[in-house]
Amino acid sequence: MSGHEIPLGAGAWFETPLGRHVLAREQEYFDRVVADVFGFHAFQLGLTRHELLRASRIPMRCRVGAAGTADIRADFRDLPITSNSADLVLMPHVLEFSTDPHQILREVARVLLPEAHVIITCFNPWSLWGARRTFGRRDEYPWHGRFINLPRLKDWLALLGLEIGGGQMSCYAPPCARQQWLDRFAFMEKAGDRWWPIAGGLYFLEAVKRVRGMRLITPKWSGRLVPKDNLVAMPKKVRDEQEPRAARVIAKGVTGER
Repeated sequence: MSGHEIPLGAGAWFETPLGRHVLAREQEYFDRVVADVFGFHAFQLGLTRHELLRASRIPMRCRVGAAGTADIRADFRDLPITSNSADLVLMPHVLEFSTDPHQILREVARVLLPEAHVIITCFNPWSLWGARRTFGRRDEYPWHGRFINLPRLKDWLALLGLEIGGGQMSCYAPPCARQQWLDRFAFMEKAGDRWWPIAGGLYFLEAVKRVRGMRLITPKWSGRLVPKDNLVAMPKKVRDEQEPRAARVIAKGVTGER
């Protein structure tokens, strides 16, 4: 069994009004964040039908999936990527639908370069979306997934040396299936961060790989630009007739003139 099982209806769900609503929020966030991450290699794990790294300036962008339209087909528990080679890894809704999320995170930590970035999106169980999953039907995407609460995911990342660098909640409106109801609850998206900041239907989490003992080594520029022996004293302005002669004598003595 693959470490990241693609549930039946996942691709079709993102074509529904509610799925498009989620995808639009995620694309907006990714476009803003990945533009500030630099490097040579970026990988998108999952949702390979959508180019979520489109705003990235990294030259080599690769979509990895278990099936479908992927540049690389692989099990996320055993990525065919060299250790310490990735500058950015994007994980849109990978962990909730995986049989072994811990191993996937270990693999991501392995392939990341020191100071490289990983961006994770998950559905939030402490929200109206989590309530819909608990009390509604759970035989279709995304409600049959195992939603991971934010504090638990932060603990997992900390154990792997991944330091939280940012994040955001989104999708505060109820998970309505029809577009007209999503439009009616659109005001909740603007008020969510102020009135119920932990109750977004999904959350974004950014982390950076930290390696203990690493520090930047910079050259010591002080004392190497101009040797002190080459400095020549400049005569100051004089006010009486005796000072010009004294100033010339001092200058000759410094430069070695006779």
